[in-house]
Amino acid sequence: MMKIFANRKIKILFVGMFFPIAFFALLSALLTFFSVRNAAYYITICGVCMGAIILLLCYRYFKEQHKIMENAILQITEYIAGSKNVSIDCNDEGELYRLFHEVHSLVTILNAHAENEKSAKKFLRNTISDISHQLKTPLAALNIYNGLIQNEAKEKELPTILELSQLSEQELDRIETLVQNLLKITKLDAGTIILEKTLENVSELAENTKKHFLFRTGQEGKEIRLSGNEEITLLCDRNWIIEAIGNLVKNALDHTEKGGLIRIEWRAFTSIVQITVKDNGSGIHPEDLHHIFKRFYRSRFSKDTQGIGLGLSLTKAIVEAHNGTIEVDSTLGAGTSFTINFLNPTKL
Repeated sequence: MMKIFANRKIKILFVGMFFPIAFFALLSALLTFFSVRNAAYYITICGVCMGAIILLLCYRYFKEQHKIMENAILQITEYIAGSKNVSIDCNDEGELYRLFHEVHSLVTILNAHAENEKSAKKFLRNTISDISHQLKTPLAALNIYNGLIQNEAKEKELPTILELSQLSEQELDRIETLVQNLLKITKLDAGTIILEKTLENVSELAENTKKHFLFRTGQEGKEIRLSGNEEITLLCDRNWIIEAIGNLVKNALDHTEKGGLIRIEWRAFTSIVQITVKDNGSGIHPEDLHHIFKRFYRSRFSKDTQGIGLGLSLTKAIVEAHNGTIEVDSTLGAGTSFTINFLNPTKL
């Protein structure tokens, strides 16, 4: 009970109501005791006045409380919208101000967490960026040395050394790809990349991706087939979207045998542009479907020993940076289908 009266404004309200009630009770007693003529009439008028005063006091109190609540809601709404300068008045006493104090404490804690996360991301980005730059020089040197070893092995007809140097070249390429992908995905996470969106023709993006893998498909006896309306456009960052589609095509090529077919299809709905990459390869084990977008995830069922487990994670990060979604559907032994959906603001 006493907790209610901890609020100064509630105490003022009750004191304000006490005096009209006390005055009415005293006046009614006096009028009745002295048998004043028309006492009932006077008592009724006093009762109406007392009720009006109490209603007025309650109205003023609840109007002020409503104003305080509206201000608190406005501050919380601004915080949700991204403003960090939220300040809720919590200098009074009472249950409501205790609630405001807890909300204010929560905002302070969340801001501190956000700053810590921002600092951690910045540190991680800078660290990976530094490591990447530091690795470029030794990687370039190793590639040169490896090239010299290959030339020497060819000239002196040393097949074993030539084979080992070629395997070494593949591993160096893997390291370079890993470093580059780590750098890209960290920048996307940290939000330091500004997407330069332009209206792009989806057919041209798909054709560009196909050309990129033309040599590999020829070497491996596979085919990339395109299908979709040539008039469909998408507001996106061209380079990043080609990177995302390219990662899906590379994944499809990695998991199809000779004679495999990879399809890149696209279509537009009322407000969505959909791009699908399908293959008729080995498929994904059901146990892996919920994990394939995790970084460095390697399936115990996969026969792929070359992948580094970052391509699909990078693709997902790129798609989400464009406010899109990516889904996967796969049948073991029959093939896999990745579907990307983008909101098309030009159609909204």
